[in-house]
Parts: sequence; C-alpha cells; structure tokens
Amino acid sequence: MYTSRELFMMLFLILGLQTLREYKKLIGLTSLIPYLLLPISLLLISYYYPGDIILNIYLGGSLLVSILLAKDLRSTTNSLLLKEQKYIPTVFYIISGFVFLTLIPFSQDIFKPEIIVGVFVLIWCNDTFAYIIGKSLGEKKLLERVSPKKTIEGFFGGLLGAIIASFIIFTVLDLYTLAIWIALGVIISVSGTIGDLVQSNYKRQAGVKDSGNLMPGHGGLYDRLDSAIYASPFIYAFLQLITYVS
Repeated sequence: MYTSRELFMMLFLILGLQTLREYKKLIGLTSLIPYLLLPISLLLISYYYPGDIILNIYLGGSLLVSILLAKDLRSTTNSLLLKEQKYIPTVFYIISGFVFLTLIPFSQDIFKPEIIVGVFVLIWCNDTFAYIIGKSLGEKKLLERVSPKKTIEGFFGGLLGAIIASFIIFTVLDLYTLAIWIALGVIISVSGTIGDLVQSNYKRQAGVKDSGNLMPGHGGLYDRLDSAIYASPFIYAFLQLITYVS
C-alpha cells in the first residue's frame, strides 16, 4: 500500500476479484461480466478521475443501494433487491465498495495511504471491541433473525473501541482534526455493523455459514471485508464533504 498507487490499486483489485467470486456464489450469479466490470470501474473511476458529475452519480447510486440493503434487514420476506436484482447490488454495493476504498486515500488529489490504514484500524477496533463486549456482557439481541450472536451491548462496545482508536490515530497521524477522526469512528462503527448484518442476510438467504473457506476458521474474504465494503461510500462521502467545507 505504501509502495505506489499502482500497487495499491492492484492489491484491491485482487481482493475485489476474490470477494466478487464469493459474492456471486452467494447470490447465484454465474455471469463473468462482474469480473470485467470491477477492473474497468477501478481504472475509469478510481485511477482516471471521470469528473465530479459522473463520480457523484455513482456515489449517489451506491449510497441509495446501501440504504435499501439496510432497510431490507427489517423485512421478514426475501428482499427483491437481494433475491431478484443481482446486477444492481453487484455494481453499486460490491464493486462500488472497492472503488471507494481505493478513492478514500486521496486528500486534495494527493495519494495518502495512511488514511485507508486509519480507516481499517477503526474497523478492526470496532469489530474487536464488539466481539469482546458482546461475548462477555451481551444480552439484548441486535437483530436476532439475521445475526443471532450480535448484541446491542456489543454494538456500543464496538463504538467505544472505534472512538478510543480515533484518539490514538489522531496522535499518530497528522492528517485530520480529532473531531473528524471521531466522526469517522462513529460512521465506521454504525455503517460497518450494518454491512456485517447485510452480509449475514445474504448468507441467511443462501443457507450458508460463511461466504467461503479461503481462511479456515474465518470464512472467506467477503466475511472479512463486509464492513469495509459497505462503509466505504459513506466514508468517502463524509471526507468529500469535509474537503468541500474546508
């Protein structure tokens, strides 16, 4: 990630292709077109900036699909967006997740990989604290129908972990103000938890425990990156707003 922008993009292309493979299997999509759409999207949107209009349209579509996926978590029936519409979430959820993950490290058109490192640290701290607090103190279920093990106590534990990590990142990285890092921690905690639930919903409807077996004991790559994929458009939108306001 720190070597060059090109190697950074290549890393996320590889991660994206494997995640796509696992996601396609979950939703029963056999077409090979998404394997072409991912590198094309990374190249034309992430690497060669297409302009504000196109990028904002894509961002708006991604945010809308993400919100609809979150809304479907409350539904007791199989969602049309999850069950019938396969290309829309593939393009505006999975592929866009990697597109915006590769756009996040740009601050005022300068490639700063420290930003994405900070984002992943926030995600990991949120997940770790949510697991520890949820396992030891969790009683009230967050959304039992979708994910039986997730608890409300675990969610707030993850939020606390992300905020603590925000203070540490602020002292280490001279990038944003403390308020911005805390806001990022809150955004990541909320959207990352929803992203985990969205993926659990896909697995529930597919009738599987994990999206893959790439990492024994941890499932597939999609299992590891579900929070980051879902959260990335929200993170990017917030950072763009901060840049615009400043």
